[in-house]
Amino acid sequence: IHPIVYISIMDLLEDRGELDFYQQTYGDIGYDFVTSKEELLSLLTGKVTVFMGQTGVGRSTLLNKLVPDLNLETGEISDSLGRGRHTTRAVSFYNLNGGKIADTPGFSSLDYEVSRAEDLNQAFPEIATVSRDCKFRTCTHTHEPSCAVKPAVEEGVIATFRFDNYLQFLSEIENRRETYKKVSKKIPK
Repeated sequence: IHPIVYISIMDLLEDRGELDFYQQTYGDIGYDFVTSKEELLSLLTGKVTVFMGQTGVGRSTLLNKLVPDLNLETGEISDSLGRGRHTTRAVSFYNLNGGKIADTPGFSSLDYEVSRAEDLNQAFPEIATVSRDCKFRTCTHTHEPSCAVKPAVEEGVIATFRFDNYLQFLSEIENRRETYKKVSKKIPK
């Protein structure tokens, strides 16, 4: 799976420097980061692509721009909730430049298959690379001595926001594991 980050609403951008920072950060870890429809079309040609993202981010609006005859239903962002409402209710496939695009329903929260803290590194390529130099193979980069990741964050080798995301996912994994332990103790044998 090769991720592409597409920024669709450039006219709302207040700080070009912030965009450049994210483009550099994601580019450094191997993600394509594009801001124009033309760049995106060139990356999608002949490929099977999945559009995914939070509810209301504009997947269907973007598809309507890429494939003008689609006329997919789109919605507005709710002022009271600050998010979109579900307009895509099922996965649909569309033809585009010799490839296929799957439009998926949006999500309000993200769940992932990583169930062990040790496996989370693989979801963050820059952390996976640096963690090879940690003293302990099972280092979670939170409290272990001789961790290579924490200094890399302090030195700017790993972006702070990416490490913060890693720590948030790690906390969710650990909390989920605690819930599973509690539930499993209650099940009679």
